[in-house]
Amino acid sequence: METMRLIKSHQAKTAEAPACCAATTVQSEAQDSVDLMFRAFSDRTRLRILHVLRGGELCVGDIVASLRAPQPRISRHLAYLRKAHLVVVRKSGLWSHYSLAPAKTPFHRKLLDCLGKCFTEVPELQADEVQSKKIRNSGGCCPLS
Repeated sequence: METMRLIKSHQAKTAEAPACCAATTVQSEAQDSVDLMFRAFSDRTRLRILHVLRGGELCVGDIVASLRAPQPRISRHLAYLRKAHLVVVRKSGLWSHYSLAPAKTPFHRKLLDCLGKCFTEVPELQADEVQSKKIRNSGGCCPLS
């Protein structure tokens, strides 16, 4: 589905380009998407954010509290994760609530599976998960609306 979207997008941009060039560009765009996802997973803070979002939607304040990290750092990494199409944001008044983006490709689905299975032994991620569960159970700092 993602590949079809990329193809249609590219066809609209290069209606007069030869077919060989269009296929090469679509392949390049798909590769860029994979590269962006791998870069997103390669950063410790982004990996921690993705891991706590496995439990469901959290607002920025709750993510900050879960990871015990400065808000500007968390916001910067959330922007990167949005760009990589790994998280989605829902605005509610002044609050931004983040959740994992639904997998659109088999590759994306496998990365999310790995997030749940490959990192269960990392102590820092376990501590983040415990903290985020406490925050969720207490209702968090951001009103749900």
